[in-house]
Amino acid sequence: MVEKLSNAEKKAALVKLKGWKKVRGRDAIKKTFIFADFNAAFGWMGRIALEAEKLDHHPEWDNVYKTVNVVLTTHDAGGLSPLDIKLARFMDKTAGAAGNRRA
Repeated sequence: MVEKLSNAEKKAALVKLKGWKKVRGRDAIKKTFIFADFNAAFGWMGRIALEAEKLDHHPEWDNVYKTVNVVLTTHDAGGLSPLDIKLARFMDKTAGAAGNRRA
């Protein structure tokens, strides 16, 4: 079973993750990705789904047209774990400019 990150590890990780914010009332992080259109958003989600399966770690997310809202937490660990940070980095890497736009 994966271990929950310590408070110091969470702080260090969040400093390196651009645009990710803590979720109020939960040990989780969130980010909104805005793509050019629905095809770009859904294609990216497909790519993330393949990586999530490899990691056996799945995001909480929703999609409306070109916007994808993501929440990451590790339920088995009771909060943020290294898997969340790894998946967040992969999301940022593959989203390109979509991860840099404001919702």
